[in-house]
Amino acid sequence: MSSSLPLAAAAPDADGAAPPITVLFSLQARAEPGVMPRVAELFAKRGLVPQHWHSTAAGPTLMIDVQIGDLDRDLGDYIARCMRQIVGVETVLTSEPRSAP
Repeated sequence: MSSSLPLAAAAPDADGAAPPITVLFSLQARAEPGVMPRVAELFAKRGLVPQHWHSTAAGPTLMIDVQIGDLDRDLGDYIARCMRQIVGVETVLTSEPRSAP
């Protein structure tokens, strides 16, 4: 089962394009050796380096939290959909951290 939290809509900038956002991806998967490299590949093949990556394996469960900035909203949504297609991935949640006032 996969879930997604809707990302808040960002206000367009002066030229009408939505500004880049920071996206947090939280995954729950089976603790199998191929899951982490498959997730990392989604970023690497796009030339993206996560700002933060934390993973924990506890018994049969692998939890991965990834933060990446300067993403186009559509690309963030697409990457989340791709993560949900990875064998062994059970849940993918996305969120956008609130900016400080």
